[in-house]
Amino acid sequence: MTPPAPTTAGLSLTVNGEPREFPAGLTVAGLLEELGVPTRGSAVERNRELVPRRQHAETPLQSGDRIEIVTLVGGG
Repeated sequence: MTPPAPTTAGLSLTVNGEPREFPAGLTVAGLLEELGVPTRGSAVERNRELVPRRQHAETPLQSGDRIEIVTLVGGG
């Protein structure tokens, strides 16, 4: 039997209106990766402020952050 993984404090975020738990130490880019959201064609707001795509990898997330992710969908 495998021993349980050590418990570490995670992040409590609200993503598109839903409370979610994520591993500690995530950036916006890491969150998008966790969610399987492509970075191209996506816009991210953190606490009602747009996070430019070039800053996704360097923008850390903190518990309590409210994240809104919008993706563009093509078609006609």
